Amino acid sequence: MQARPAGDVILDVRNVSLHFGGVNALTDISFDVREHEIRAIIGPNGAGKSSMLNCINGLYRPQEGSISLRGKTFRHMNSRQVAEMGVARTFQNLALFKGMSVLDNIMTGRNLKMRTNLLQQAIRWGAAEREEAEQRIVVERIIDFLEIQPFRKIQVGRLPYGLQKRVDLGRALAMEPQVLLLDEPMAGMNVEEKQDMSRFILDVNDEFGTTIVLIEHDMGVVMDISDRVVVLDYGKKIGDGLPEQVRNNPEVISAYLGTVH
Repeated sequence: MQARPAGDVILDVRNVSLHFGGVNALTDISFDVREHEIRAIIGPNGAGKSSMLNCINGLYRPQEGSISLRGKTFRHMNSRQVAEMGVARTFQNLALFKGMSVLDNIMTGRNLKMRTNLLQQAIRWGAAEREEAEQRIVVERIIDFLEIQPFRKIQVGRLPYGLQKRVDLGRALAMEPQVLLLDEPMAGMNVEEKQDMSRFILDVNDEFGTTIVLIEHDMGVVMDISDRVVVLDYGKKIGDGLPEQVRNNPEVISAYLGTVH
């Protein structure tokens, strides 16, 4: 993959530690993410990768350390406040509304952009009706981008797993994030579905300029699409650098890569 020019630091994680009772989920983790890059977080199961994303998007509050977005530090913010700052998230286990259509699921990602109140939206009258029409234009563009036009009116629960993952990505894109957190977006996919998702991730990064933080177990994918990689093991950072540097790091090989075939 041709290297993209590095931008300024947009996300800065400094000395973050997270404990659950006597369990140390994260210990003194520091790394940064630069504008427009794809930054991968890898490591064995239980390494603390999802916990790290949960700290970044406000689901968890670390007991120590700080997280800054564009120089603004947030210590005790909830997920909505972090989303308003421009951070969107997909989850390893899909959290879609299975009984709603593809279009309506992606529309939920526009909630932060709505200016009318819930009552106005419920009766869909006047300003609310006009606003919904404007938001649907944005959503239809995302549907076209993700090549899911034939499924736009179908209930999400009736779609194959790979397409549901694409809808999940679309809902996050509907928030127009500056930073997009992807938690194992290719888990459970076959080879063809992984190739499609890799292409969409690269296109989101290239065409929208979105900064991406990615958790992924498929090392072929990580090495192909990532600009830099940080490696966690038992909640500690054991590697950080370019994909090739991480691939050749003896500690990383011993803890993780050496077990992957």
